[in-house]
Amino acid sequence: MAVRQRAVGTLPNLIRSLRKESPNPKPTNPVVLPSLRRAFSLYDQINLIDNVPEDQLRFQGYTETGFKVNGVDYQGSLLCVGNFLMSWAPTKFSDITPDSLSIFQTVRPIPEIFVLGCGKNIELVNPELRRFIRSTGMKLEALDSRNAASTYNILNEEGRIVAAALLPYGVSS
Repeated sequence: MAVRQRAVGTLPNLIRSLRKESPNPKPTNPVVLPSLRRAFSLYDQINLIDNVPEDQLRFQGYTETGFKVNGVDYQGSLLCVGNFLMSWAPTKFSDITPDSLSIFQTVRPIPEIFVLGCGKNIELVNPELRRFIRSTGMKLEALDSRNAASTYNILNEEGRIVAAALLPYGVSS
């Protein structure tokens, strides 16, 4: 108790001495403040790779021949619709046709975005395939498979209705 009284007694003296200092002291080592976006975000507290709800797909890695999804290694091309994952027949970019994506004529609800993983490089999607994807009501995003998997993760994490068709990263035209 005596320590507390002594501390309370010295507090006014401390305040007075601080007021006597220069009103605009120049800092010797200015500290750069973080941006407001970073200061008020929770991004640093979210682990997008490991903390995955059981009912949500998450691409965790890739190889030249396949992908790791929710801790399971898959070989070959994959087709993801929402949180459903299935093997997909195309083995090279030229195999991707409206027939290989015919599932989107029956899937409901229709995904708003279709992420196409083209393999190692981004490929130009032929007009017929673009028309087919547009006719289903989806928007097309063609990327290399590594970035396509990441884009799928982010959109799925946001709760968006998203679909992805990915060739293994080792595929090149």
